Amino acid sequence: MTVITPPPAEKKVTAADFESDQEVRWCPGCGDYAILKAVQRTLAEVGARKENTVFVSGIGCSSRFPYYISTYGFHTIHGRAPAVATGLKLAQPDLDVWLVTGDGDGLSIGGNHLLHVLRRNVNMQLMLFNNEIYGLTKGQYSPTSRVGTRSPSTPLGSVDMPLSPTLFALGAGARFVARSVDTQQPHLVTVLKRAHAHHGTSFVEIFQNCVVYNDGVFDEFTDRSVAPDRQLLVEHGKPLVFGKAKNQGLRLKPNELELEVVTIGENGVSVADILVHDERNRALASLLGSLHPPDFPQVLGVLYCNPAPSFEDAVFGQMKAAANVGPKDLDSLMRTGRTWTVGG
Repeated sequence: MTVITPPPAEKKVTAADFESDQEVRWCPGCGDYAILKAVQRTLAEVGARKENTVFVSGIGCSSRFPYYISTYGFHTIHGRAPAVATGLKLAQPDLDVWLVTGDGDGLSIGGNHLLHVLRRNVNMQLMLFNNEIYGLTKGQYSPTSRVGTRSPSTPLGSVDMPLSPTLFALGAGARFVARSVDTQQPHLVTVLKRAHAHHGTSFVEIFQNCVVYNDGVFDEFTDRSVAPDRQLLVEHGKPLVFGKAKNQGLRLKPNELELEVVTIGENGVSVADILVHDERNRALASLLGSLHPPDFPQVLGVLYCNPAPSFEDAVFGQMKAAANVGPKDLDSLMRTGRTWTVGG
């Protein structure tokens, strides 16, 4: 009798399997450490294969990421990571591509490239670390810095109106837009897993603390003493309720396309009056993305998810269709249409 030995079971990957042999060098206390751990944990939980995963980054503190992940990686040039990642997906569409950028790298010099990767819906996970400052180049104000931000480049305070990464992504036509916080590990991992499951560009804005040049800029909604009352964690199909006692909610003002905060149990307000989150509604996502403390909660989670065919699906589908149209050889192709014979 022949005894067939079953193949060895594939070893389950862990977060530690995605730790590289490089010394992690960010400032002590930087939020990037927490994001790195969350990504490594996410890769393990989705069963990512190291040989099939690649991280692409631009320039900045966040863009050191590829060195610290034990996968393939490209540390590219300032703002151009989306272009490189797009080329990578067209060359090797089966690769699992993660794009890492910051508010300066992605929204300043890289704003044009970021816009096009979002509107094209290239199948990748795009993480934008937002600390509202240029960290690597020593604290200049960035496109997301608030009016009045004092920095080496704006000693009297910034006069620029800040750009919202979330609203930028929605305006560019992104099909998946989400938010989380660097230190809120369970929530961040959940959001990243949702992003990974989405087919198309998954845009995730991560609020990240820069302890050196912009420390505590998000304390108004991340500090433990205020977080329950200043954060709204949205879930599809669930009422937009928040607060330590879960008695605060969002509803549309009567006859207006504007949100207001109401207290359940006061002035005849019940849970039935509270808006229910529909992550397929781009208009609602835009309204939620524009809210900020202290008048409103900071909205976190998946604000918008409405899948559509990816860019590379369309490109390769067109290539396949083109193969069945017209001449089959170059000589015949060159002689189609209008041609001229040029005499001597």
